[in-house]
Amino acid sequence: MSQPVWILNKNELSSGSVRRFDVCGNPLAVYNLDGVFYATDDGCTHATASLSEGEIVDDDCIACPVHNGTFHIPTGQAMSFPCEKALRTYKVIDQGDSVAIDIHAEADAASDVI
Repeated sequence: MSQPVWILNKNELSSGSVRRFDVCGNPLAVYNLDGVFYATDDGCTHATASLSEGEIVDDDCIACPVHNGTFHIPTGQAMSFPCEKALRTYKVIDQGDSVAIDIHAEADAASDVI
């Protein structure tokens, strides 16, 4: 089991927001969806774009700021064209008032995708 990396206090990222973090050299987008935190790669799989500069749409998707393709935040699945390849997701660990990420483990929701 790898060591989780602390990234923020929960009150630093308001609900419905996304922010970029560099974790162990990996640019990640961290999302707060109604108090539940998620993490994905920050780079769009279609074009060179930072998803943390995009907009959260449909309650649980992130729209790429370049071509508006969308990804499902909990699973990383590509939801609309031109995005076709899923994002890598990361396990987020709730530590009371803070959030940590295990960059070596995939999010639980991603493993539920068939």
